[in-house]
Formats: sequence, C-alpha cells, structure tokens
Amino acid sequence: MRGPVRRASDERIARDGATWRNLTVAQAAWSLAQTSADTPAFYLESGTVSYGELASQARRLIAGLQALGLQTGDRIAFQLPNWIEVAVIDIAASALGLTVVPIVPIYRDRELAFILADAQVRAVFIPQAYRSTDFLQMYQRLAADLPALNTLIVVRGDEDFASESLVCSFEQLLVDTGKVLHLEDVDPNSVKAILYTSGTTGSPKAVMHSHNTLTRVIDNMVERLTLTDADRMLMASPVTHITGYANGIMMPFVTATTTALMERWEATAAVQFINATQATLSVGATPFLKELLDASERLNSRLPSMRFFVCGGAAVPPQLIYRAGQVLEKCRAFRVYGSTEAPIITIGWPGDDERQLAAETDGQVFNYEVRILDDEGCVVPQAGTAGEIAARGPGMMLRYQDDDQDASTYSDGFFLTGDIGFVTEGNAIVITDRKKDIIIRGGENISAKEVEDVLHGHPLIREAAVVSMPHERLGEGVFAYLLLDNETDLLTLADVASFAEQAKLARQKIPEAIEVLSEFPRTPSGKVRKDRLRARLLK
Repeated sequence: MRGPVRRASDERIARDGATWRNLTVAQAAWSLAQTSADTPAFYLESGTVSYGELASQARRLIAGLQALGLQTGDRIAFQLPNWIEVAVIDIAASALGLTVVPIVPIYRDRELAFILADAQVRAVFIPQAYRSTDFLQMYQRLAADLPALNTLIVVRGDEDFASESLVCSFEQLLVDTGKVLHLEDVDPNSVKAILYTSGTTGSPKAVMHSHNTLTRVIDNMVERLTLTDADRMLMASPVTHITGYANGIMMPFVTATTTALMERWEATAAVQFINATQATLSVGATPFLKELLDASERLNSRLPSMRFFVCGGAAVPPQLIYRAGQVLEKCRAFRVYGSTEAPIITIGWPGDDERQLAAETDGQVFNYEVRILDDEGCVVPQAGTAGEIAARGPGMMLRYQDDDQDASTYSDGFFLTGDIGFVTEGNAIVITDRKKDIIIRGGENISAKEVEDVLHGHPLIREAAVVSMPHERLGEGVFAYLLLDNETDLLTLADVASFAEQAKLARQKIPEAIEVLSEFPRTPSGKVRKDRLRARLLK
C-alpha cells in the first residue's frame, strides 16, 4: 500500500471552481521514491521498473540537462516510441520547469520543421532509427534551419557521439547526481506540455496544458471509474499523444494506478501482456478494441483481469460495444469524447446495466459544463436538439500558443469543439456530424487542408478537396477529389502518392484513394460542399 504519498498527493486546492491537485510529477516522484522505492511503477514487456529506479535516473538526467544550459521555461521535445525513458524525461523536465513537446510518431520533415521552429525547441530526444525511419538523419537534415535547436539526444542508439557537436546519447547525459544544481519550485499552474494537433488551418495547433490541467484529465478517469491501486492501465497508444502521455506516463505518479506499457500495439501480444501483468483497463482507438476481441477469441482467452476498455478518437460501432461484453469475461467497453484541447469531456457507461447507453451514446458529461450552440452561437432551447458542442471544465487547455487561434476558439469561455451533436436528458452526448475539416484516422487527427495544400503544388491539379472515407480498420481514411487543369490529363493514385511522399507529407496523410471530377458541388458563395462529397462515398 502507498497510503502516505497518496494522502500527500490528494491535497487539493480550488481554482475557478475546479478541483486541482496542485502537484507536479517531479514532486510525486520524489515522494514515491522515499515511500515506495521498490514498488513497480511500470510493467514492461521486458520486466518492471520501480519508483526508486525512475527517480534515480531522473536525477542524473536533471544534472545532464542543466549541463546543457537548459533553464526553467525552455522547451524540450521527444519523438520516441513507448519507451520507459519518456517517464524519466518527464520527471526531469517537471523538476526543472521545462516544457515538454511530445511529437507524434507519424510526423516527418514537413510537420517537424514547423513544430520545432514554432515551439522554439532547444533539445529533442529521438531514436537513432526506428522501424523504417532514420530519425537521426532526418533531424540532422532539419537542424541547419532551426537556430534554437542545440542538441539531439539519441535514445537507445548504437554509437558513441562524443565527437559530434550537435548529438549526444541519452546515456552520456546521465551524469553524477552530485552535480545537480539548485532546483527552483515549479508552479503547477505553469505550462507543462505543448501538444500539437491538426486542425482546419493546415498547420498544427500548439495546445498548452499545465501540470494541473493534465492531472485533472487523469483524475476525471480515476473518479468516474473508481480506480485504485489494484488497477493497472494497459497503454499501447503512443505516449506522444495526450492519451498515452497523461493516462500512461503521468498516471503512476499522480494516482495509485500503475501502467503496463507496450512499445507498440499488436493484438496477440496485447492479450499475452494483459494476462501477464493483470492489466485491468485500457484507453485506445477503436481498431485496438476490435483487434483485441479478435485475438482473444483466437487465443481462447477471455481476459478475466480486464474491467474497462475506453474507446476514444473515432466512431465506435454499437455492435463492437455489445461484442466486448460477449467475448471478454467482465470487461465493459464504452466511449469517451474530447480532444487535445478539452480532454475527456465525457466518460461512458461502466455499469452492467448501462450497455445500451454505452452503445448508443458518446458518454456522459463528467466534470464539464456543455452547451449546444446553434448557427448564431445561441444555446439551443432543449435537450435532443443538435448544434455545435461547446465545453468548459477543469481539464481544458490553458490556451493555444497562437493568439489568433486562441481568440476564435471560445464562446463565453466555452471551447468550441467543431463537432455537431446533442445532449440527452441523461446528460450524455451523441455526436452526429463534424464541423471541423479534419479526418480522424485511427485516433489521429489529419488536417484536410494540409493535404490539400500539398496536392495544390502538383502541376496537373487545379483544385483538391480532401475528405474522410470509411475505413474498415481505422474508422476513416484519406480520400482526395481532384479537378485537373486539363481534362485530357491522366493522374493516377500512384502519381498522387509519389508526389505527396516527395513533399515529405507523413505517410498516414497520403490519400488512399482519389477521384477526378469535372466540377465540385459548391455553396452560392463558392465554398466546396464537402458534405456532398462525403455522401458520394457512402452510396
């Protein structure tokens, strides 16, 4: 049991009507290292890592980061797989008052150049190479145009970078803890993380969260599901996404729940890992749940330890919710609704008698206020009337980094989600449409405009309209409708894909299908009717 530290971390204060812990990850980590040094914090496929081990490594990393000249308020980034080093980085950054910038794994040159410059990142943690990508070579290629970027820190590399001026290894940075300089107190209301999310503007938006707002996101989950130290979170979602970062990396320090961290999702391995670690819940995109159920049936394992599977980031077919209750022994599957800006506005229905609600709604509003607004921005008069969903709550972002983006995002203090839906009499949300011009592919947001901007550079394309298309595994895929300069021109999907790849567009954003049209449906003002283009794909 870890009573003493949990009582300390439960000391809370009220801010703007919200209940916050007023605690940083570093403060919690030091306390846990004193009271629960040998207790596993993370369960890995290779074994366990204790609170004491993580705190010891974090102190050594703090000394190394100080030696690099990093100071409170500086930004450091990481683009890493689900490796335990991310937890060490997070503790060290929290102790130093550094802002972390998690970068999702799919981003390549085009997105990286924007994010690293926009956030003024001074140091970044990367793998030397991972799967098919040489990350070190890619970052070295970009560094010449990023004057703020001083250091590339290679994690789990196979070289000694002592002779390199820009590059060092993670191990080289772990120096004697006796060299740690004085640490200033870090305000839990200060910016802890900047997470970039695709929107309608083309360029990723910089979402700023504090220590307190992110901890509140975790607390919403803990309180709604009554999680305890008997629970263990299976986390296979990328730790560079807010889901994996908050509910995977931060959770073992600020709550009693530990994490079973998978390096990457693979359903058969997940079944085995759940059974080995006795994981009790998971948060992941819809494809994870479907593939987990398939693997459970194939392996004849009903995963008796699992209590909850929380689906977010994409539509969840009702039949999948019902199937989870049939395949798994006691696991309840349900939806959550939110975004990077306003995470976990709703949490679904975990009760045995609530499966129909879990299947038919996108969760019950929890610790948020929600308004449904009509086209004029007025609150709709009654439950069940659809409009744009606007939300306000303690887990919301502090703001966007860009003032112009921030100014147009709120209505009377409520965040405008860009989603269309209604609230039921039971205070549940049902999503009916999307106002934002984004595609949600396997839980990752893709800006349609960003893809269009790339395609408009093709010499044969006069205009592109990119929309979501149904995708059996990932929920949505990328479909491009095209108008060509000359009706006699021929353009194939392979041509488009090759052009987008040469433009350094991330692979997941490259159109998976195209159709050449003679004209687009438009509004009287000339705006492309994407609702009609999407409807063509459903016929």
